[in-house]
Amino acid sequence: MPPIASEKLGSNGKKPFTVFVEGNIGSGKTTFLNHFQKFDDICLLTEPVEKWRNCGGVNLLDLMYKEAHRWAMPFQTYVTLTMLDMHTCQTDKSVKLMERSLFSARNCFVESMLASGSLHQGMYNVLQEWYDFICCNIHIQADLIVYLQTSPEVVYERMKQRARSEESCVPLEYLKELHELHENWLIHGTSHRPAPVLVLNADLDLNTIGTEYERSETSILKPILIENTNHHPILTSPAKRAKTDF
Repeated sequence: MPPIASEKLGSNGKKPFTVFVEGNIGSGKTTFLNHFQKFDDICLLTEPVEKWRNCGGVNLLDLMYKEAHRWAMPFQTYVTLTMLDMHTCQTDKSVKLMERSLFSARNCFVESMLASGSLHQGMYNVLQEWYDFICCNIHIQADLIVYLQTSPEVVYERMKQRARSEESCVPLEYLKELHELHENWLIHGTSHRPAPVLVLNADLDLNTIGTEYERSETSILKPILIENTNHHPILTSPAKRAKTDF
């Protein structure tokens, strides 16, 4: 689809270093974002689940799980709108940390719906037209993808423990399908990856996962470190300065 303008909407001006936190249902994405609450210069955007639960008083998420053949298309249309709102959300902070993205909606969840038959080929084609239009005409900043890699069995147990009413009917097989789609996209590169991928072991329990989260801090906080260094120079000898790596 050709662009409607010579310049993408939102492409001008300074952009925050934007990180997508991706992974299966129950992989710990919200917990990962909470780990970064201690940093003042990070804008944290959680997945807009509450909007999906209340679209003018209608719980689209619940309807999608219970009657996927009927509600997959309107649900994914609303997901596209709400995720685009997150992508275009402006912030003065140096880093934007987002729970999921339009790319995982397209490459994982919509593909799963097509494969299961809950999304008709015609509906799928309409969504693809929307994705192509957005990518051609709207600037989507993407600098890093953090992939919280899990096994389906682990996230299935976590999902049962958190007991969201909408997820009560989600089978292990669905989580296995989503796992394969995430692996194909982020590990094997079968679909477009808009940024480099940092893989973390998210099978670890809450007592040890903090260490794994800390492993990502340098990659995510790099723009903040550079900016703070520019404002408050670190005085070192020329030899040491040459070795400094932010």
